[in-house]
Amino acid sequence: MSSAFPRQSSVDHVPDKRTDVVVPDGESVEILQAISSETAQAIISRLETEPLTASDVAEAVDTSIQNVRYHLSRLSEAGLVEGVDTWYSEKGREMTVYALTTEELVVQFGSRDVRGR
Repeated sequence: MSSAFPRQSSVDHVPDKRTDVVVPDGESVEILQAISSETAQAIISRLETEPLTASDVAEAVDTSIQNVRYHLSRLSEAGLVEGVDTWYSEKGREMTVYALTTEELVVQFGSRDVRGR
């Protein structure tokens, strides 16, 4: 039976080329906490290839959908991942399509300018 909703449309998403984060001396940053786990790093690596739903990411990185949703939430709060589209499951349920917000993340500690190196 055919659904009234398109399952997967093409996603036109272009992430920023580069994001610079400056970590002031003695402070921690939400971004570093969000990317500290192996699962989060695997999710980022997989989303580098193409935007995906949480269930597609879970299958690709071999973990539970709950675990992926937790990490996607943290990555989203840190500004590294965003919902870029909505697809529909075979049952007509809405599924958010996630993509990276930037192609390159540069983290600088302290106040020195690293761009001049």
